Amino acid sequence: MSPETSVVLAFAIPLAGAVLIAATGSLPNLREAVTLATGAALLFVVASLVPEVLAGARPSVDLVEWVPGIQLRFTVEPLGMIFAGVAALLWPVNSLYSIGYMRGNGESHQTRFYVFFAIAIAAAIGVAFAGNLLTLFVFYEALTLSTYPLVTHKGTEDAKRGGRAYLGILMTTSIGLLFFAIVWTWQATGTTEFTEGGILSGHLEGAQVGLLLFLFMFGIGKAAIMPVHRWLPAAMVAPTPVSALLHAVAVVKAGVFSVVKVLVYVFGFELLQAEPSTRWLLYAAGFTVIAASVVALRIALEQGNLKRMLAYSTISQLSYIVLSAAIFVPISAAGAGLHIVAHAFGKITLFFAAGSIYTAAHKTEIGQLKGIGRRMPWTMGAFAIGALSMIGLPPAGGFVSKWYILLGAFEADQFLVMGILVVSTLLNAAYFVPIVYMAFFMEEEAPIGGNGDSRGHGEAPLPIVMALSATAVLTVLLFFFPDVPLALAHAFTGGGP
Repeated sequence: MSPETSVVLAFAIPLAGAVLIAATGSLPNLREAVTLATGAALLFVVASLVPEVLAGARPSVDLVEWVPGIQLRFTVEPLGMIFAGVAALLWPVNSLYSIGYMRGNGESHQTRFYVFFAIAIAAAIGVAFAGNLLTLFVFYEALTLSTYPLVTHKGTEDAKRGGRAYLGILMTTSIGLLFFAIVWTWQATGTTEFTEGGILSGHLEGAQVGLLLFLFMFGIGKAAIMPVHRWLPAAMVAPTPVSALLHAVAVVKAGVFSVVKVLVYVFGFELLQAEPSTRWLLYAAGFTVIAASVVALRIALEQGNLKRMLAYSTISQLSYIVLSAAIFVPISAAGAGLHIVAHAFGKITLFFAAGSIYTAAHKTEIGQLKGIGRRMPWTMGAFAIGALSMIGLPPAGGFVSKWYILLGAFEADQFLVMGILVVSTLLNAAYFVPIVYMAFFMEEEAPIGGNGDSRGHGEAPLPIVMALSATAVLTVLLFFFPDVPLALAHAFTGGGP
């Protein structure tokens, strides 16, 4: 099978899976078998492209010519390979988790859920393999539209309200800012192709570069740079497998992936370093890292909603990726690419744990977690590993990515970035460590009244425990074996190991 065929199959397999899932909707066991088989097939196809890309190949396929000279084009380069690999690897794991969660909670419209999930994965692959800005925009919008029914899955007023915020913010920013930035880029350069070293040098200068950067960065609302972040906590009304999709598998990863890809392949680091008008991005990302961490800490201190705290943790962690790319040196950009993987593994583990707690114990608040680690040791053990990764401590993958970000800050003499990393690490520890301590070392509080008495509960259904254990293992394995994602990260930055 040629690499070009694999590229087409990687996009087609989830779409075919969506059709088969819809066709088998009346047979839940078969429907879920199709979901898992489709995920496994996608993983096999995407994995087959990794050796080709590491060897220097850049498979490219033109699907449609929009207008003369502008094609709907897929091109596989190392950064896209990282994103596609994350999506392909985590989809079958998330599907296994979804089976336990959706059945364990008696969720309605399960066939619709699996169908739109598959379509969202296809859109994510389209974003990952986009060969030019217009292709990126098309699949970026498709990802927003295909995940909207997932965000509003429960059909409650809260779900509809969260869905409106989700759709409104993401569509407004992409159409109002991102599309305008793409048109401006095409008008200035005559191309929308992603090109090593960038395409803007010699075409724009001075304040124009900073303004175009502003349009791109805030137009890519999925990266959740403040103040374009409110859609993310609003979307927490969705079922936990959807939250995992939003935070780890597809949506926010599409955002930060697009940010890094635009910086590297549209602007280019030489232009960004030469133009003082681009320095604002470093401060915006740094502010988001600290501010979101403070909000997450406040939620933890108030012992509020666990998923809401994790949402603000995600906003902070996403801006680690933007911050490291905004240093504009290859080694920190490699750290950004690696943190896409580390955050995906760690954050999906945390959300899986939150959903496991909800399924087994019907608990959603941090203050309800005292002693729960004794009843749910697998769940809270996995949560602890995910927390270590978010803090950036060994033996979790987040340590490796943060190490590369720190190296980039040293290389560029960015002492502000070093300070942000130290402060945010302390804040991360301040809201994650007490939860782990509470779960394992505090006495469980007796429930009030007979209703909702969950003292007899144990772990969640087996598919949930298997999935969260698998992602916790992946988080640890990334610490010991980061070679493949690190090689891809170095390849797209042009830096050496």
